[in-house]
Amino acid sequence: MEVVHPRCAGMDISKADAKVCVRIQGSGSRATTSEVSTWGSVTRQVLELRDFLVGQGVTRVVMEATGDYWKPFYYLFEDAPFETVLANPVRVKAIKGRKSDVSDAAWLADLGAHDLVSGSMVPPEPIRQLRDLTRARAGLVQQRTREYQRLEKLLEDAGIKLTVVASKITLVSTRRMLEALIAGERDPVVLADLAKAKLRTKIPELREALVGRFNEHHAFMARMRLDLIDHHDQAIEKLTERIEVMIEPFRALRDLICTIPGVSVLVADVVIAETGADMRVFPTAEQLTSWAGVAPGSNESAGRKKSTKARPGNTYLKAALGQAAEAASRSKDTYLAAKFQRIVKRRGKKRALVAVQRSILNSIWHMAQTGEVYTDLGADYYRTRDPERTRRHAIAQLEALGYHVNLHKVA
Repeated sequence: MEVVHPRCAGMDISKADAKVCVRIQGSGSRATTSEVSTWGSVTRQVLELRDFLVGQGVTRVVMEATGDYWKPFYYLFEDAPFETVLANPVRVKAIKGRKSDVSDAAWLADLGAHDLVSGSMVPPEPIRQLRDLTRARAGLVQQRTREYQRLEKLLEDAGIKLTVVASKITLVSTRRMLEALIAGERDPVVLADLAKAKLRTKIPELREALVGRFNEHHAFMARMRLDLIDHHDQAIEKLTERIEVMIEPFRALRDLICTIPGVSVLVADVVIAETGADMRVFPTAEQLTSWAGVAPGSNESAGRKKSTKARPGNTYLKAALGQAAEAASRSKDTYLAAKFQRIVKRRGKKRALVAVQRSILNSIWHMAQTGEVYTDLGADYYRTRDPERTRRHAIAQLEALGYHVNLHKVA
């Protein structure tokens, strides 16, 4: 097998140190040599390792993406004269039963020398910072949701059936009632009268729902839950303000993406942070959808196609696209809604949503390449694409209901 990089290094990284194997391809009668050494993970030793690799004439360094331990090494190697490749552990697994830190480093060096490993996408510093912010915001939103769920369980324990009448526990009216309960008010008539707007039409039901056994213990726990929710709200607001600052260089792309039905500003922020904004990293839209995990898998053996379940992909991006797909599926007179309705009948809701996610991401790739605003194909796209098929289908449906159909084309 051809050696592409005669001087290559492989690194197996842990929290405290890294095993580094420098592989030097021999020529003529000279044998190939592999020397393994151990280096610490503190900044001073990482810089010394970089100088050592430069001195050895290494042209490529392959390291495994283990947790976050690769980051101190990769970031300090970014400006080095050699190429740094961050390998996906799934794609560089060594033979079972022969695994150790030293053998892993040697294996990575061998794969790198023969150019048998592709690097994972590591975006530039501005995108990495934006990604940290959007992921932190997503995490806080999840924590806030869990606090609301715990608050609702607390109300169930107290016999307060507030969410049976109110659509959500996050409403302004429900917050006013909860604050009054915590303050000591127990009269359901007084509590129900705190309702605002449309909820006032349900005052009789609220009076029934607010009768319970809410005591001092419930008040203490509810106060704690509401304080935690308020703390999360403040943190989310601060993160959003910071994201607005960091997104400025990509604001035009965000505005472009938001023209797609179902895609909100929050979803667009995540898409930009996770894909890196520069779609040249993905040569085709198919590669982007596969990387994101919204494309059918490929699993064929002996001529038999097995499960085509989508690969795991980027969880943050998939979650954001899932929100966009849900919103798009409920939109009026759009191509994405028509696509969802067409697939959901025969493949189910989950597969239909994945198909919509793929269409959205496919559109984003093309829009980022061309700079064009999203153009909706229309809700009647599938009907007008093949009129003859639409006619046959309509006739078959009527005949199945017992009708005899004669068609006369309008001039």
